[in-house]
Amino acid sequence: MGANTAENTNLRLKAVLDILAEGVWSGATLNAGEVLAEATARVPFNDHEAELLSGGIPRGHKTLTSASAKLVKAGWLVKGRSGWTIPEDGLRATVAFGDVAAFAAALDAGTPVPADVPVPTAPPVKPQAKKAAATKRAAAKKVTAPKEAATDVAEPKVAAARVSAPKATATKAAAAKAAPAAKKATTRKASGKGKAATAVETLPQPDAVAIAGDFNKILGAPEDWAPQYDEAQMTFNPLVQVWTLTAELPAGFYTYKVALNRSWDENYGAFGVRDGANHELNHDGGTVTITYSHETRDIVIG
Repeated sequence: MGANTAENTNLRLKAVLDILAEGVWSGATLNAGEVLAEATARVPFNDHEAELLSGGIPRGHKTLTSASAKLVKAGWLVKGRSGWTIPEDGLRATVAFGDVAAFAAALDAGTPVPADVPVPTAPPVKPQAKKAAATKRAAAKKVTAPKEAATDVAEPKVAAARVSAPKATATKAAAAKAAPAAKKATTRKASGKGKAATAVETLPQPDAVAIAGDFNKILGAPEDWAPQYDEAQMTFNPLVQVWTLTAELPAGFYTYKVALNRSWDENYGAFGVRDGANHELNHDGGTVTITYSHETRDIVIG
């Protein structure tokens, strides 16, 4: 493990790419929280990094999430609505800069991956590793809990750092069961007489979604961190079932959360965790679009 936070962070950034590459080869799907949790498990926090900040997250975790922007800038990581993915350049970077010192230097200097570096393929799996993987899958099947009803939502785990809302099913039974919970919800299904209804999967939505943070005054609200004002509200798009807010912001570092129904009673922070750490935005200035999905409780910056 690195001797200090900077070295540890570089080791974890490299681990992020390695983990995503392994997912490509194995077919496993991990959300951003799980990728970060695995990276910190491979490179544990030192005492300084383990200290909890005001948002309730370890210092090292916040450093890593901020530093992951360098991977995006280099074109080695894509942060999308469905999670983090590794493009071909990211895969090639894992072998072009196999040494952590070379990896960190290339990342800081913006060094592109040499053109002659091929996209790596999955390494051969040793018989012993195959047996271990099979044992692990068998054990996982034994401990798999029975499926919960569609309206049950598991409490968020710190390691996963993401809460996934249950998807609404197309069956009448599930729709009937979900109806009481969606008392004030907006589902907005496409329908019409004499025409085939457009198949749009819907999810019960809150009455309002606000981006409440330290830039609300810039948007025209009377005060910051106030989800009750109109200026902080997002607009719902029923076709893609997401909420968006587009604004012009001066260059700067901003923090914010997603707050539902014009209050702090239900709010979501980084990685869709309820009452979680603040989202962060290091903005170069100009137009920014924030998109919120109530299915994942997470946001995407565009």
